[in-house]
Amino acid sequence: MKLIVITTPNYFVEEDKILTALFDAGLDILHLRKPDTPPVYAERLLTLIPEKYRKRIVVHDHFYLKDEYNLKGIHLNHRNPLVPDNYTGHISASCHTLEEVMADKKTCDYVFLSPVFDSISKEGRHAAFTPEGIREAAAKGIIDKKVIALGGVNEENMLRIKDFGFGGAAVLGDLWNKFNPASDYNYQPLLAHFKKLKELAD
Repeated sequence: MKLIVITTPNYFVEEDKILTALFDAGLDILHLRKPDTPPVYAERLLTLIPEKYRKRIVVHDHFYLKDEYNLKGIHLNHRNPLVPDNYTGHISASCHTLEEVMADKKTCDYVFLSPVFDSISKEGRHAAFTPEGIREAAAKGIIDKKVIALGGVNEENMLRIKDFGFGGAAVLGDLWNKFNPASDYNYQPLLAHFKKLKELAD
């Protein structure tokens, strides 16, 4: 099962070092999601990440970065819902209903379905699906290897995600909660937690 990490919405000092360490530790795919930030910051971050890892990065904004930095692909969402003209390559998308999953799976390499569990990073955002509903969707082939679970993903529910039949899990709050860029200098607890999640996902 794929384990995808989504960046925090804000840039912080030494972010490139942490992301590189995550790749060194076996991160499959990173989603660079920094809504409402100028592209120059994304460019700076990407130049600091080793070239060999850039092909594992998917961008949520500023799609021109994909070709400029030889990235993995682009991610469609409500801010950027359209594929650029003449675009070829990896596409993923955010889905919040099973209907969207069915529609978007036809044109995407994979889709995020959220929130599967109560969100960790967005307070008050509760699970939109019941376990029964998820199992039913899996039985109908709606949830399959092309669907990635997002929202409230942590080590307690990683095996359930696998059991439900998802193709992977995307983690955000559970991982980044292990590091406070304002006060922490040591990101080893974050890395140790990532390795634990990766073990559960594999």
